[in-house]
Amino acid sequence: MKKITVFLGAATKMHTHAAVGRFLDELRSWNDVECESLVLSNFRLGTCRGCQLCFARGEEHCPMKDDRDLLIGKMMASDGVVFATPNYSFQLSALMKLFLDRLGFMFHRPRFFGKTFTSITSQGIYGGKKIERYLNFVGMGLGFNTVKGAYFTAFEPMAESEQRVVDETLAQQSLEFHKTLMKPSFPAPSLFMLMAFRMPRTSMKLELDERSFDYRYYRDKGWLESEYFYPVRLGPVKKLMGKVFDSIQAKRTGKILRTKPRSDSEMKMEVQS
Repeated sequence: MKKITVFLGAATKMHTHAAVGRFLDELRSWNDVECESLVLSNFRLGTCRGCQLCFARGEEHCPMKDDRDLLIGKMMASDGVVFATPNYSFQLSALMKLFLDRLGFMFHRPRFFGKTFTSITSQGIYGGKKIERYLNFVGMGLGFNTVKGAYFTAFEPMAESEQRVVDETLAQQSLEFHKTLMKPSFPAPSLFMLMAFRMPRTSMKLELDERSFDYRYYRDKGWLESEYFYPVRLGPVKKLMGKVFDSIQAKRTGKILRTKPRSDSEMKMEVQS
């Protein structure tokens, strides 16, 4: 049985809530998932202060003591995650953006590998496509296996023809989500995702050391020396491109890429200099 959790950035129970309900009904028809919907307005989430302690020292040092970690725990305990938001002022809702801002450190230290993600956006006139693309990128950045999100126009009242389009869109999306959910959890990365791992990792190896929380996190995960975030077989082309991405980033930093971590004595010399 797979666990699915929806995070709703809509306080009012209108089109976004209704769309989530239809999406989950489609998933439940497979009889191999259990679903939970969480409305973000029901949780305490403070506004990010931009202090960057989560980046520099670790997320446990965040001064905001609220429900962020509870919501992260829900994500970690899920096999599939859905972000659902209405389009407010041509962008996702403030509730959803507030939640994403509090997850900012995870784009440095992604951790949802092997889990499936998608998004649902309801719009009045325009802007849903931009939100869908943004949330697709967010899902990839957090480490999810990302299924292209869906957006739809919800006029009030909604005509029967419009409702049919919404229902068909959500049915197709739920089918793709379920397929991905049931596939092997750790697929070979795309070239884009390989680049997104290798180039930042190379920067960390060249420019950071034990004083950096990001460096220690990557070190402890074994990512400083691995080919990707998780063990996966790369074909010859991707192996070559991984080395190319390493080389490009090394040239950008103007430093020599090391084949092994710096020793304690080397780091002491760098600190003294």
